[in-house]
Amino acid sequence: MRTLLYIYILLIPTLVLSQVVSEKPSSSKPESQANAPSLDPNASPKTPTIDQYRFINIERDTTYLDTSLTIQKEYRFNYLRKDNFGLLAFSNEGQTYNTLHYGLEKTTAYPEFGFKAKHFNFLEAQDITYNSVATPLTELYFKTVMQKGQSLDAFFTLNLNPRLNLSIAYKGLRSQGRYINQLASTGNFRFTASYNTLNQRYYANAHYTYQDILNQENGGITTLLDFESKDPTYANREKLQVYFTDAKSFLKGKRLFIDHFFQLNANKGANNLYLGHQFNYENKFFEFNQANVASKVGTTTVYRFGDTYTNSGINDQTHYNKMYNKAGLTYQNRTLGSLQLFADHFTSNYYYYQILIKNQQTIPASLNRNLYNLGTQYDYKKHQWASKILYSKSLTKQSMSNLEAVLQYDLDTQNHFKLHYQNTHKLANDNYILHQSSYLGYNWSKDFSPEKINALTLDATTAWVSATVQLKTLKDHLYFTNTATNASQQIITPQQYQNTINYLSIKASKAFTFGKLALDNTLLYQKVTQPQAILNVPQLVTRNTLYYTDYLFDKALFFQTGVTLNYFTKYQANAYNPILGEFFVQNKKEIGNYPNLDFFINAKIQRTRIYLKAEHFNSSLTGNNFYASPNQPYHDFMIRFGLVWNFLN
Repeated sequence: MRTLLYIYILLIPTLVLSQVVSEKPSSSKPESQANAPSLDPNASPKTPTIDQYRFINIERDTTYLDTSLTIQKEYRFNYLRKDNFGLLAFSNEGQTYNTLHYGLEKTTAYPEFGFKAKHFNFLEAQDITYNSVATPLTELYFKTVMQKGQSLDAFFTLNLNPRLNLSIAYKGLRSQGRYINQLASTGNFRFTASYNTLNQRYYANAHYTYQDILNQENGGITTLLDFESKDPTYANREKLQVYFTDAKSFLKGKRLFIDHFFQLNANKGANNLYLGHQFNYENKFFEFNQANVASKVGTTTVYRFGDTYTNSGINDQTHYNKMYNKAGLTYQNRTLGSLQLFADHFTSNYYYYQILIKNQQTIPASLNRNLYNLGTQYDYKKHQWASKILYSKSLTKQSMSNLEAVLQYDLDTQNHFKLHYQNTHKLANDNYILHQSSYLGYNWSKDFSPEKINALTLDATTAWVSATVQLKTLKDHLYFTNTATNASQQIITPQQYQNTINYLSIKASKAFTFGKLALDNTLLYQKVTQPQAILNVPQLVTRNTLYYTDYLFDKALFFQTGVTLNYFTKYQANAYNPILGEFFVQNKKEIGNYPNLDFFINAKIQRTRIYLKAEHFNSSLTGNNFYASPNQPYHDFMIRFGLVWNFLN
């Protein structure tokens, strides 16, 4: 948090000199260059417009600065800074999320580090945007947390000249939480740079990130009846007994990323040739600490994670680094589109500092990957039509491949249709194959077949309704499960499901407006066909918001106020394991079938949006059966407030 304070002090001159500019809602459209000149050199000096403040992602899609106050902004005012429909937060800000909507799972053929439950707030390379701004831009985000702390996000960007943009940002959180041993402390630092030459033949985007996510891990409450009974003794949640009072997990990572290309022909014409290169170096580290192995359930001593090599002082550490290089040659024709041929190299090292012998099995100290791929990509865009076909395949012994096909049609500014197909042979994440721990049951060295994933997605955004239909077929699906025979223990191991899993989801969103009153609805239906209960999701998930909007004080203030209902049907939700930082399949307890109500009042003054919310205000009225996972309750009623403030010099 001290780093964030320093950044804020440095930005004070920017805040003082800020001025008002005209506004318009954000939009999204393809843009080939991240650093086009911010201002037209032939135009007369005028106040810049909002469309001169641009944010470009790794796919070179562009959005614009949006300082409006809409119901979508209400949904994005949270720790992740995005609409988290389909995610179920744990009780303290900065903890993990249970996944209600399986369609949110992203598929990549490359093996990953693992410890996925710790990565919800970890910004990957595709999450970083690059900027082009007419004048310096600052955004400040603040929100109160559950107890003793705050959540802050400060962002600053400027163009030193029309061809060079720099940005610096830091998001920090500290929240003690209301249960024992639940502190969360996280930080996400990012720095970006975008540059192009005067002749516009060379373009480069680069970023550096440093991220750390620290969580105290209490293992959840030990006696669910104490929580569900409404006994006033336990209204103070710190009186509820938890499994651990001294355990914690820590994830940190550093990344250097560069994406650049050079136009080989001297002048841009109907036919162009580009040489591109992408570089990604990343270092990650995950640690689980626990001073005392034994825990108490009432007066009974429980060894929650089984037997250990040591009686105290658990200190499991997993190290990881990877390097990715991709080089490609792209031919672009103004009529026919563009064709790229590329080769990439992925190398990683996942390691510990010792070799273990368990039951005459050797658990190696490291897992090294060295993968070479060849691929091609074709892009076409003409009038309302756009398409992409991508295919890549490994040249090494591992059966890794990825086929993607995208067809998009934009009927007009309000009606868009997109069809996406993906067929992937994905290599197992590293922590499925190798893991070492002071807990005997958490040591393994395994070999798994690649996961086979077929996915077909249809997106339709129209003036009447927005809908997404997704069909997935999973073969050789990897998952974690509890192999302990004692109901009070968790001994989690990786498994591979040989049978086929079929998944269907239909998500629809529709808003109804009645003058100044509106009803915004999002409904998700999911259906899984499988011989065994491996992929578990709620059948229905819904979010409904009834709200009112108006202007006050001679239109100097715009406000919205309303109530949001979140609900999902009962299902056997995955449980969380802190040693692995992963969720695992369980069939002992169902959660859900509980309405969650929030009341909010939001206001906008110039470019400042102020948010006040009574979260889960029905918690004392509808029973203590609200859970985020089988023994991790959702949070109780609380009032939180915050703001998002933009400054433009």
